[in-house]
Amino acid sequence: MTDHQSRAELFRSLHIPGSPLVLVNAWDAASARVVAAAGASAVATTSAGVAWSLGSPDGDALDRDDAVELIRRVAAAVPLPVSADIESGYGRTPAEVGDTVRAVLAAGAVGVNVEDARYDGGEPLRPVDEQCARLAAVRSAGDAAGVPLYLNARIDTFLRGGGDVGETVARASAYLAAGADGVFVPGVVDPAVIRHLAEAIPAPLNVLAGPGAPTVGELATLGVARVSLGSAVAEGAYAVARRAADEAFGAGTYGALADALDYGTLNALMR
Repeated sequence: MTDHQSRAELFRSLHIPGSPLVLVNAWDAASARVVAAAGASAVATTSAGVAWSLGSPDGDALDRDDAVELIRRVAAAVPLPVSADIESGYGRTPAEVGDTVRAVLAAGAVGVNVEDARYDGGEPLRPVDEQCARLAAVRSAGDAAGVPLYLNARIDTFLRGGGDVGETVARASAYLAAGADGVFVPGVVDPAVIRHLAEAIPAPLNVLAGPGAPTVGELATLGVARVSLGSAVAEGAYAVARRAADEAFGAGTYGALADALDYGTLNALMR
């Protein structure tokens, strides 16, 4: 078994309902090493943070090659399994999504998030059959590469749709049949709804956490298998930059930088 395959198998094994994998999402090599040094079992990228760091908005606007190169740098920076958030696949057709996944695997990732949101001005979510074709292309690309790719199917019914639980479960069932390994439902924080989804979806459930969400321990008791912080960590880092700029340009002081990681610590992480 290759190191790539071993990392893929390890990543798959970390998805345990009731003992969730916690992912503090990174957006570059340095943030990945900071997260790894804090004791992470795996590293996942945030598509929003990646896009912002490369000068692009989130939402299917980033060039595929730029995204893949960033994933390559993150995967090379840490001795851990890496899962890549690839938005809706950086491709218009299932075949193009398959091309993306082959490139992402070649870059060293062992998992992908693929969302069913669309940003072309039409309906907020892709039709189920269309999304299933895209997920099937992801599954096929992973199988052909000989790597047990973990396909996390993101369902945006709560972020961009009406938050219909029945539709969420129906989409989850269809996506699992198309080859998904797990289901990601961002935007849901109500414990009763989370428990219902964990019980109704026959696969590891991933939720998005942050201020206002249940704690990791509480999510564990609800049956969650994966907890992601998403773009919130990048947002927090950029908030420090904004506060530091406002303070320096205003009062001329530097209090916003008081709790920064020191130069020596960060530089040592890059060696």
